[in-house]
Amino acid sequence: MISVGDKLPAATLTRMGETGPEAVEIADLTKGRKVAIFAVPGAFTPTCHSAHVPSFIRTKDQFDAKGVDEIVCIAGNDPFVMAAWGEATGATAAGISMLADAECSFTDAIGMRFDAPPAGLIGRSKRYAMLVEDGEVKILHLEESPGTCEVSGGEALLDAL
Repeated sequence: MISVGDKLPAATLTRMGETGPEAVEIADLTKGRKVAIFAVPGAFTPTCHSAHVPSFIRTKDQFDAKGVDEIVCIAGNDPFVMAAWGEATGATAAGISMLADAECSFTDAIGMRFDAPPAGLIGRSKRYAMLVEDGEVKILHLEESPGTCEVSGGEALLDAL
């Protein structure tokens, strides 16, 4: 599992662009930048939808004031679902980037894969938040339970800056 001080591995995520899905290289996204990344088990799932995303919408301006260049939400859904979820929650309007890890390649590479077959969640992410500077993990907050959003919420990550 990735730890503070580690560099993010090479991985490709996907977002919806003006003409459809487009690749986003995590190395390019974080190079020379300060990026807050949070991951959720799934779009539209209860805790993700009602607690995790809203916590970053509430704190977006405070992250900006602390020099964070971008806030990114990652989930093991496709880019179409992530775009719809960003619209439904107001995350897109707030300036939060909604990135899909549909193949779970980034999530697997950092050791954060989560599977819960009884709930229909396969190839998903554990719930976490991290601050990455120039590709290096500076802060990492991992939830013990995927159904809670305490240490990985926007306020908790902001307090750690």
